[in-house]
Amino acid sequence: MGNTENVSKATVSRMPAYLRYLKGEEGKGIGYVSSAAIAAALGVSAVGVRKDLALVSSLPGKPRFGFEIHRLIADIEKFLGYHRWTNAVIVGAGGLGRAILAYEGFENYGIHVIAAFDASPAKVGAVGGKPVYPMERLGDIAKRSGVRVAILTVPRSAAQAACDEIVRAGIPAILNFAPVYLHVPDGVTVRYEDLAVSLAALCGGSADR
Repeated sequence: MGNTENVSKATVSRMPAYLRYLKGEEGKGIGYVSSAAIAAALGVSAVGVRKDLALVSSLPGKPRFGFEIHRLIADIEKFLGYHRWTNAVIVGAGGLGRAILAYEGFENYGIHVIAAFDASPAKVGAVGGKPVYPMERLGDIAKRSGVRVAILTVPRSAAQAACDEIVRAGIPAILNFAPVYLHVPDGVTVRYEDLAVSLAALCGGSADR
């Protein structure tokens, strides 16, 4: 458990969907679920679901009952590393940054988005009960709170400078929403999220059907 190295990326990518479904069923008071029910709800193959869950489940499904939901949730969270909490911050408290800061769903995946930072004094304050600090506080708070991830939501023109501040703060991973390639030193990981590209791909796929 907790080791995804020998598991395909496709299998790993399906686990959060299983987790959302299982937590929804648990919230309804349901104790057991079959792989067939999961497959039907998510529109995937039941055989594929059984194979995926066999990789992470500490207990096999029971005949006529299926998997114990509470145990399966714990197994998937451990497999994905969600039992190890990660502190994250937002850099850029504009519209997108503030929306991400207010979003409560990260907690389900072991991620604490603890604060946002912005160079504009007008944006300093709080959003959804979480603080928005001036950029000069980033290094101090990142070190004190053990921040591992920065979510970068600044305009293109400010992205590299903000990235440099993140690197100086000692944060080793960046999720970048700015439409620009970032230059980072060895040891810092950047993942790019381009909303325009994702939307265009979705629209293109819809047009084909």
